[in-house]
Amino acid sequence: MRKVYSKIDSISGNVITVTATGVRYKELAVVETRFGPSLAEVIQLYYDKVSLQVFNGGRGVSTGDEVRFLGDPMKVSFSDNLLGRIFDGSGRRRDGVPDLSDNLIEISGPSVNPSKRIIPRNMVRTGIPMIDLFNTLVESQKLPIFSISGEPYNELLARIALQAEVDIIILGGMGLKYDEYLFFKQSLEEGGVLSRTVFFVHTASDPVVESLLVPDIALAVAEGFATRGKRVLTLLTDMTNFADALKEIAITMEQVPSNRGYPGDLYSQLASRYEKAVDFEGSGSITILGVTTMPGDDVTHPVPDNTGYITEGQFYLRNGKIEPFGSLSRLKQLVNADTRPDHRALMDGMIRLYAAYKESLEKKSMGFKMSDWDEKLLAYGEVFEREMMDLSVNISLEAALDKGWEILASIFEPEETGLRSELINQYWPNKG
Repeated sequence: MRKVYSKIDSISGNVITVTATGVRYKELAVVETRFGPSLAEVIQLYYDKVSLQVFNGGRGVSTGDEVRFLGDPMKVSFSDNLLGRIFDGSGRRRDGVPDLSDNLIEISGPSVNPSKRIIPRNMVRTGIPMIDLFNTLVESQKLPIFSISGEPYNELLARIALQAEVDIIILGGMGLKYDEYLFFKQSLEEGGVLSRTVFFVHTASDPVVESLLVPDIALAVAEGFATRGKRVLTLLTDMTNFADALKEIAITMEQVPSNRGYPGDLYSQLASRYEKAVDFEGSGSITILGVTTMPGDDVTHPVPDNTGYITEGQFYLRNGKIEPFGSLSRLKQLVNADTRPDHRALMDGMIRLYAAYKESLEKKSMGFKMSDWDEKLLAYGEVFEREMMDLSVNISLEAALDKGWEILASIFEPEETGLRSELINQYWPNKG
């Protein structure tokens, strides 16, 4: 039987401290406040001093309130009944449908044993040429989308959710504005994919602790479906809001700050979430795409900087487009050699010509005389950005490859592309 403690030693924001024994890290407790019971979670143990974060915040909590420990960590219901549902950051219903309480599973569990992982080998098709053709997303990959505020990163995630060839979509929103939450909800409903989606949303007006719970709940549910043989795509936005929530709690706890005030374990906190990406032998997989907004477009900011060490590449979203130079999928070579024989060569050739276009564009801006080759490159760059980089383009990988050959043939002679003769003979469009 769990003890009830009737004295709170200190209250600092939404963090309270009590003197207690026999308590575990991450254990849940109920705080009986004058506004009613409020859930709390153990976030620090120091001898018999137990610090808890109150989900509903410290408002209404007094030192004479009772604290009752529940003996278990945070759990979430898992079953097929989750599909099509929308929950808040602590797993409570947000869609008006009754809560689920059966088959509870723990969140914040360890990453999968490396011996149970297999080498990624399957492509995740999205219908976006800058991903499918140039930086292929691979099952069990973990990739961030580096962006800045104001860029359409949520629109990009919604498109991926609608078009990705996977079985289950797990969407986790942290610090969303209410209109962003409604945008996702409406997009999923109108796109007809809500029935295979589970949406966990934390809005900017919700308690900050729920922001910390969203990735853990989303990934716990993703693991449940993956072990049932499902290909799961987990979309998280925005991981910088998650890191800022960690920072806020660390400041409240008076921890010694690290770079720019973030806690010293920021890397471990991010890695413990991203490392949940996995491909199970003989079962399903978890693929993670997480938006990371960069304050001031600063890639050396602690959040994107640490993220880059953990993940397997990144997508750079700038000016409403996925940039081909900063973006990288380190696992694409595991799959794009098996898609079509011309995939890798065409990918390299088109990016090489686009890089030359950027040089010609710079020459033009500086007033240099343009050669016939420069004029061709300028025409190519304009078509490439319109037909390939525009996020409104929605075509299959095979159609994107064919489109690539058409773009080259409309501007260049075959020998000007630098592509192998056997590929040109097979794929160069017949103008006759």
